[in-house]
Amino acid sequence: MSASHPQTLPSLTQREAIADALYRATIASDHHDIDLFTSAWAGEDVSMQIHDDQVRALSGLSQIRKIVLDRVGPMDTTHNIAMVRVNWKEGEDVASLTATSTNVHAKAGTGREVGAGKYTVGGEYVVDLVKDGEGVWRIKKLVLNVIWTSGDASLMGGPPK
Repeated sequence: MSASHPQTLPSLTQREAIADALYRATIASDHHDIDLFTSAWAGEDVSMQIHDDQVRALSGLSQIRKIVLDRVGPMDTTHNIAMVRVNWKEGEDVASLTATSTNVHAKAGTGREVGAGKYTVGGEYVVDLVKDGEGVWRIKKLVLNVIWTSGDASLMGGPPK
């Protein structure tokens, strides 16, 4: 959709850099930016869970890209992250965070159309992160706890497989 966004930003504090991993993943989803999405994750040995009316577990970055980025990325979406709380001790290479989100999805090309179908998800992210050898924070495990939904769920193309 657009040119790749910067994968790292200068002058972030450690707490901001930790939160930035989640921001990279969600911005990448909004812009279908594969490089930025990949930069948010700690390699292939990562996991994601979606908790809504069932628990769906995704193992490995390839599966997460296929189920999440390839489905959501082409859509007109916004992921609004708020109330980020970072749990990290000075000098450690592991951290966790929680954040709330409101994520709005529309079929590709219809986001600005008045009356076009939308699907909105309100939830909470629980994220485990690690700092790599280059000092970049990356997601090891991400859990999306869906708290509420509104609109046309069929826009999401059915449950992830």
